[in-house]
Amino acid sequence: MEAMAITRQEVNLQSAPQRPAIKEHIPASFRRRWKDHVLGYFFLAPSLVLFGIFLFYPLVQSVYLSFHLTDPRGRIAAFVGLDNYSHLLSSSVFWNSLKVTVYYALYTVPAGIMIGIVTAGLVHTKLRGMRLFQFLFSVPVAMSVSTSSVIWMILFHPTMGMLNYFLNKLGFSSVQWLTDDAWALVSIAIMTVWMNSGLHFIILLSGLQSIPEDIIESAKIDGSGPVRTFIRIVLPLLSPTIFFLIVLSVMSAFQSFGQIHILTKGGPAGATDVFVYSIYREAFMNYQFGTGSALSLVLFAIILLLTAIQFLFLEKKVHYQ
Repeated sequence: MEAMAITRQEVNLQSAPQRPAIKEHIPASFRRRWKDHVLGYFFLAPSLVLFGIFLFYPLVQSVYLSFHLTDPRGRIAAFVGLDNYSHLLSSSVFWNSLKVTVYYALYTVPAGIMIGIVTAGLVHTKLRGMRLFQFLFSVPVAMSVSTSSVIWMILFHPTMGMLNYFLNKLGFSSVQWLTDDAWALVSIAIMTVWMNSGLHFIILLSGLQSIPEDIIESAKIDGSGPVRTFIRIVLPLLSPTIFFLIVLSVMSAFQSFGQIHILTKGGPAGATDVFVYSIYREAFMNYQFGTGSALSLVLFAIILLLTAIQFLFLEKKVHYQ
């Protein structure tokens, strides 16, 4: 009887349905993806910390200060709300700085890109000695703003400068490059175009070298001349690089400061008082950190708006391969 009972129990155990093992609630693919995200943020952590300290925190602090008046030590004196912004919009100095910055951008951006296209196109040709010109055209990218400003300060000197020396040799009168309000901004623009020419040259030359040679050769076989090939084929294929340079150059023009501070300090009579120099003067010369912060945020909004406009309208003309 006992043997029959044990056998019956074994049969019951064998015939009983097996309970499925409890599956893990978290799929393996999700855990793997989560680990990849954690690892990615781990590697990004140093950069995020640096951005937080030197970019995000100053931005938040600028927003906070723009609603207050401060003492010369930068401490909060009083809450004024939007008074700093209304004061800016009613100030003639603000509108003069905006006008000067717009003119400065119009002087430097198109000229810089055109010179970059010409120099990159010349070096891209298969001629002897182009390595030397490639080195010469890229030299300005290795110079700092202060070094370039000192070099051009000597060139712009009214009596000992080389520019007036050549003008006198050609029969023209000397020009007061940095002290005449009609020439001061043009002089700064000339220096800036030269200073940025190295970067423009390198970027545009890289864009030209990325264009397949087969397309150029096919155009030559079809009877297309060099000028027609450049306008109809090379420029459309180079348009993504040109668009990138336009966006970069406009942002750089609206943030120019070093050469103005060294050469003219905003003068004469506000002729070179660009936007960033106005921020510097308000915050670090007049100790109006609230107004300076408001100016900084207005500049941020202007650059953001201009960049959005460029992506909205100019990008439609870009021909991506």
